[in-house]
Amino acid sequence: MFVDSHCHLDFPEFRNRLPEIEDAMAQHRVTHALCISVELGKFPDVLETAATRPHWYATVGVHPDYEDTAEPSVGDLVTHAAHPKVVGIGETGLDYYRLTGDLEWQRERFRTHIRAARLAGKPLIIHTRAAAADTLRIMAEERAEAVGGVMHCFTETEDVAQAAMEMGFFISFSGIVTFKNATALKALASRIPLEKMLIETDSPYLAPAPHRGKTNEPAFVSHVAEEIARLRGIDVAEVGERTSHNFFQLFGVAP
Repeated sequence: MFVDSHCHLDFPEFRNRLPEIEDAMAQHRVTHALCISVELGKFPDVLETAATRPHWYATVGVHPDYEDTAEPSVGDLVTHAAHPKVVGIGETGLDYYRLTGDLEWQRERFRTHIRAARLAGKPLIIHTRAAAADTLRIMAEERAEAVGGVMHCFTETEDVAQAAMEMGFFISFSGIVTFKNATALKALASRIPLEKMLIETDSPYLAPAPHRGKTNEPAFVSHVAEEIARLRGIDVAEVGERTSHNFFQLFGVAP
């Protein structure tokens, strides 16, 4: 059994394929999926998508890359998070890779999400790219450890992973771990404790081997688990069981 802890099933690539997506998940023993919000204007689509299936869930948040979009308030996020299908706040965080200049607005948006998560009592889904030091600093300053969460699509160092885990965060591996040149990430995936690990697709992006170049989808999260099992020299069922348990525990979702 596997869980896709991060996907974007409301995106246009999937709009007319949801029954097919669900069938493929069943064939690959992927039981649950978490549909991640990236901007408030499209949150209703995320929620509607999650509501179509009993084991699909949603988050509410605004991605750090989205510069020209409605800025969320703490109240906005807390109100939306009250819906029973919404189990987390995000995706939020910092991304200094694509955007340059004065990014204080991005840091303030991140703080807003952490404050909302603490008020709502729901975990955070954090994206960080080329911004690890500021990400960890703001997490500490805003007491993100009060709710915990997940460092999604993790590609940072072991030191960053350790600091996040000490604040109660899980480390999530995506299809990147299957890429041949991802040697540092493979090494990290072999060392992160299974009790602190999640797996994801980030669909429709980052399709794992052997599907690179195709549209990613939740069924493919089984390949992420297979690669982690290979790296650790354990049965893939153990990776699936442990990461699924972690997901249910973190997000308060019933198996």
